[in-house]
Amino acid sequence: MQIISLHVDSDILQSDDLAKIIADSAKAACGGIRDGDVLVISQKVVSKQEGRIVKLDSVHPSALAKGIASQYEKDPRIVELILKESARIVRMRDGIIIVETHCGIICANAGVDESNVKNGYAALLPIDPDASACRLQEEISQRASRRTSVIISDTFGRPFRIGQTDCAIGVAGLVPTVDYSGKADGFGKTLRVTEIAIADELASAAELVMGKTQFCPAAIVRGSDLAHDVDEFAENSHHNETAPKDGTGAKLLLRHRSADLFR
Repeated sequence: MQIISLHVDSDILQSDDLAKIIADSAKAACGGIRDGDVLVISQKVVSKQEGRIVKLDSVHPSALAKGIASQYEKDPRIVELILKESARIVRMRDGIIIVETHCGIICANAGVDESNVKNGYAALLPIDPDASACRLQEEISQRASRRTSVIISDTFGRPFRIGQTDCAIGVAGLVPTVDYSGKADGFGKTLRVTEIAIADELASAAELVMGKTQFCPAAIVRGSDLAHDVDEFAENSHHNETAPKDGTGAKLLLRHRSADLFR
């Protein structure tokens, strides 16, 4: 398996053709995209291209945002953006605000982030990361005349673990999990609950070459043999009901609230 970094020399603007930029970068890096390649694309460049960048001076904090900001020593404008991007607050403690976003992602600060954007601005998550992944998959596949999959990744902290890792927040053309339930292990025992989140693992693997400071907003994961034929996907009853019916989409990675021991 290869992981190939795709560099971009300039910042991404809303007017840019992100699919063309990525396809051109792939051509320069490795001769172009191949059938079966998985493209992992940073959430930040997708947000920039979709106009999800907010000038902080344009944000008018509510009384609630000001109160939370005062208690947690945060910029009240950032808190206001967090509240607007949140369906509900899950936890607030030690300066950390954990929320559920409108698209169901549980993360710190609703994904509102000031890194890798101009001073005085903040980036928001794409409104529908799965839809963004589908659009990019279609556009990139058409440009390259190759069948590819797309993962939109973002960096999240994890319960019980120090440090952050990249996770898939948008997926297209790839079944995001491999379910081993009902299969036998090496000792002949039947596996009952083993389901590997391969979209998250591919996102984390790609982050090793993408980094945060290298102007590398995307990477190709080649030779993984994990871009399954979505037509062969059989939905399981525990999968998220709002996920695409073809078995793709990062929504399939979201644990239903009734099965979540921590909410």
